Amino acid sequence: MDTFNRLTAALKRIGLLDSVSAVLGWDEQVNLPPSSASLRAQQNAAVAEVVHHAFTRPEIGEWITELESTELSADAACIVRESRREYDRAVKLPADFVRRKTEAASEGYHAWTEARKKSDFSAFSPMLQRQITLAHEEAGYLGCSENVYDYWIDRFDPGMSAGVFASLFDELRDPLRDLSEAVLTAPRKADISIFKGFPVDAQESFLREVLTRIGFDFNYGRLDVAVHPFCGGNGWDTRLTTRFAPDNPLDSLFSAIHEAGHGMYEQGLRIGNRKSFGLPLANSVGMGVHESQSRLWENQVARSEAFWAFYEPRYRDAFPTQLKGVSSADLRLAINAVQRQPIRVDADEVTYNLHVILRFQIERALFSGELDVAGVPAAWNELSKELLGLTPESFAMGCLQDVHWSEGFFGYFPSYSLGNVLAAQLWSAANTALPKLQDEIACGNFSSLLGWLQKNVHRHGKRFGTRELVRQATGEEISPAPLINYLRERYSVLYGV
Repeated sequence: MDTFNRLTAALKRIGLLDSVSAVLGWDEQVNLPPSSASLRAQQNAAVAEVVHHAFTRPEIGEWITELESTELSADAACIVRESRREYDRAVKLPADFVRRKTEAASEGYHAWTEARKKSDFSAFSPMLQRQITLAHEEAGYLGCSENVYDYWIDRFDPGMSAGVFASLFDELRDPLRDLSEAVLTAPRKADISIFKGFPVDAQESFLREVLTRIGFDFNYGRLDVAVHPFCGGNGWDTRLTTRFAPDNPLDSLFSAIHEAGHGMYEQGLRIGNRKSFGLPLANSVGMGVHESQSRLWENQVARSEAFWAFYEPRYRDAFPTQLKGVSSADLRLAINAVQRQPIRVDADEVTYNLHVILRFQIERALFSGELDVAGVPAAWNELSKELLGLTPESFAMGCLQDVHWSEGFFGYFPSYSLGNVLAAQLWSAANTALPKLQDEIACGNFSSLLGWLQKNVHRHGKRFGTRELVRQATGEEISPAPLINYLRERYSVLYGV
């Protein structure tokens, strides 16, 4: 017990240091003065070195080894098992490499923001090459030089691989392309031109009310503006961001709900594990599960007929002039508009996973050596034409639109599609377990759904891997079938196809 207490005390201190790093990262994307980027890169690197040193002390490895031969409770065994996984990785990474990679992430972010503003891929390409080189270097330290992309996928979703995602995408690609073509060519059309001139202050007031009602706790969180919406921090200090445009109010609304889904997962981890800050019990199992929470609230809930049965009157009260003369049917269709859209974060449910497939194929080619950095724009445009039926008008609308590569987040994009698959499975299971759920949502009551997710997903932390968590929550193996069925049911009714 003394050894276990020493280990958990060390992990909790490391968790505190990680939380400092998270606040620095949030501030960098929200508040940092434009000429202070180089200093922030050094600050981030210094904190990363401190965290790395704290976690790679030899005594931590000794404690883990001792505990591995000790009879432990299930929760204690989870802490030891996950600590072993992370410790073995950390001790193989030199401190100098950790510093360089952290600096590159910070510098890469600022290089991306400038390149995106100017739609100048050539200005960003050296940073992309630097991140790819660092990604190979890290995988090499871990003995994964032959399977670099698999290493990075496993970093975000333990137990997953490029092969697993390739099979998943093979099952999704044709049904989604067929459904998108059927909807896009349907006589019934969504008119998104109704979303014009929505004041930003009214948008913010409305979405804050929505986030509070669905269950995001602002006593442990906040909402700010960033170039690319994200959720940072943890359940004790959860930072959400969105962005606003007068002629695109759904962007701010659904981005905020999406990030609140992440935030409520983090807050649910805290609620279920109040004394476990910094321990695996209070950490997410993987990004696929994390994305399932954000996508479920954004799509299955917030785009549903039941949600808007409650919120349409309030939306009209918030924007009476803008929505005057717009029928309920036209509003619902516009909210669920399906269109050829170059921007992933603005994409509808039907075409969204095709955007992810595009990125997956490019990343896989980059790490296999089939594609070099200079060839990314052409490859992007070719795949965009093939999968989405359009060619981006600019690099900013195409290969420069996402922040992930600038920070070295390779292998993250497939987690979005895994999240969509899991969201559909969890949504189906929740509706079975809660037969009055749709009626409750139509009355503005989201507590049953949030409670079900907290019980079946949030509170488990890393106790189970993704596959076992899904089996326990839904009684099924991971499958794309519920997602395909859900999309067909919703959009065939909306568009009459």
